[in-house]
Amino acid sequence: MSIGNALLLLVLALPAWASYDVNIPPPATPVASQIYGLHMYILWICAVIFVIVFSAMFYSIFKFRKSKGAKPDVNFHESTLIEIIWTIIPFVILIAIAIPATRTVLDMKDTSNPDMTIKITGFQWGWRYDYSADDMGFYSNLLTPWSQIGQPNVEATEKKGDDYLVEVDNPLVVPVGKRIRLLVTSNDVIHGWYVPQLGVNQYGIPGFIKDVWFTAEKVGTYRGQCSQICGKLHGYMPIAVVVKSEADYAKWVEEAKGKWSNKAAAPVVAVAPVEDVSKKFTMAELKSQGEKVYAANCVACHQPSGKGMPPAFPPLAGSKVVLASADQQINIVLNGRPNTAMVSFARLSNTELASVITYTKNSFGNSTGTLVQPADVKAARK
Repeated sequence: MSIGNALLLLVLALPAWASYDVNIPPPATPVASQIYGLHMYILWICAVIFVIVFSAMFYSIFKFRKSKGAKPDVNFHESTLIEIIWTIIPFVILIAIAIPATRTVLDMKDTSNPDMTIKITGFQWGWRYDYSADDMGFYSNLLTPWSQIGQPNVEATEKKGDDYLVEVDNPLVVPVGKRIRLLVTSNDVIHGWYVPQLGVNQYGIPGFIKDVWFTAEKVGTYRGQCSQICGKLHGYMPIAVVVKSEADYAKWVEEAKGKWSNKAAAPVVAVAPVEDVSKKFTMAELKSQGEKVYAANCVACHQPSGKGMPPAFPPLAGSKVVLASADQQINIVLNGRPNTAMVSFARLSNTELASVITYTKNSFGNSTGTLVQPADVKAARK
């Protein structure tokens, strides 16, 4: 390839290069600013060390090469002065790094005097946010449809959106300029609530509550993802934090209380705040809603065809469990199956579970004719 062609290709590639960001995203909180500054500070120290060390090495290679008649000093054994120098210099460098790093870590861990506290619970594969002061809470799940993602051996049918795999249905909402304390935990495996622009990366560990804080300095939307490999759908656990002005936040709280008040929630945590379990649905109604629930919660493992990915994810088409009595399947979706990838879906509402069970019993070639009503699921929860 000629030099002219190479330069032409380089110019054509510049637009792609311009969007290739490799550095830490711009900080949006005081702690994130400290982390960003510390990152750049250490980066420049490393760059200076690199230049000095490699310059000396290449100079020595060139200056004292064999073709110039250089000969090794075979009598050289040790030099106390040199040993002191190569001990003191790294020590000074480490101290210069440790002091600001320690200051930043201590600031990250200082969760005192918060303006508000939010509990975050990770689960496979989403998040729950509880605002204790406002007595409300809600779930946050991936919003990107599977039609954009595709499946093994199944191509995506839609073009990827601008926020592909980092968009959620219900973001965490906080007011600007307030000190927010987060209590992070998990109800299954270890997750990591990570939003780099807020300077927060806190593990959620089952049985433990860890706290962290941030103060967003400007209105906007900040995105992150689970930072711990927590299972097959780990990559589908995005996080979105929307920072609003105090006035807009107050309006959002009033609207959110109407949708997600814990006072109106069912005894067992459910997605829908109000549910009439006595209502009788038709087969068409249950299958229609069940198909949506299946697409949001089951399709990644059991596949759109219901054929699964054996042996880890068994097929639902022709499954003995699905074709058997409804009680057996209800028990599995409520409690999961120990030592398998099948986790509990008790967090879904009675109506959602009834509809998805009915859907699987009458889809993928299964034709049991069985209808499962919300009252059946509610009775099994007791």
